[in-house]
Amino acid sequence: MFAGRTKAAIAIALLTAPLFVQIAHAERLVTSLSTHRVLISSNFTGTSLVLFASIEESDAPRDKPKKYDIAVTVRGPAATFVARKKDRILGLWVNYESRSYPNVPSYLAVLTNRPAAEFGPLELQTKYKLGLSFAAFTPSIVADEEFRNALVRVKKAEGLFYDEANAVTFLTPTLFRATLPIPATAPIGPYEVDVQVFFNGVLTAQQTTAIEVVKTGFEAFVAHSARENRLDYGLGVAFLAIVVGTLAGLVFRRN
Repeated sequence: MFAGRTKAAIAIALLTAPLFVQIAHAERLVTSLSTHRVLISSNFTGTSLVLFASIEESDAPRDKPKKYDIAVTVRGPAATFVARKKDRILGLWVNYESRSYPNVPSYLAVLTNRPAAEFGPLELQTKYKLGLSFAAFTPSIVADEEFRNALVRVKKAEGLFYDEANAVTFLTPTLFRATLPIPATAPIGPYEVDVQVFFNGVLTAQQTTAIEVVKTGFEAFVAHSARENRLDYGLGVAFLAIVVGTLAGLVFRRN
């Protein structure tokens, strides 16, 4: 009986040994952001956050340091966006076709230490969402490439989609930094900052942290009123419009 238990214990140990070895030799990522909260006021013109990160390597001896690839992806609150295509009908340019894309980040930035296409094969970029197109859309959306590219192009023109290779700088072989831009048009809400470390086309470490973009001051009061007290907010706006319109009419009438 005891011999059977001993054999079973040995078998379990042999099966789980590779798992413990893999965990023991895995890299660990430690990140730090300059701030986790961005305050938007009436004079907000945009800002930048600084990310520092350190890769804690395993204790396994090496002849030379590893050369890592880094991808930092910042995603804003998800929303549904519609891409429209105009066509000329009866001499007029009208919206002829459209495609709706749910759960697309309202803000998206992808920063890497070199072009993501050089990290590895296309399957790697698809699996880990490297690059704007892969990070913006779910893998199930494979058709309508023309509309997807148009949506990415429009968002880049608005400053809400941003990608840059060589934006991650290594200070040492295991210490790096990146500057995360937050434009003036950034939507409010929670943001996700995902840091991925690759070596030879394999994900070796990953860490996700969060930041929050919020309005402050009078803008925060107006936004809160519009969301929580819609009826009072609507009546107040209508009353203010009537007052302003009346005063403007009196002024111009006197002139």
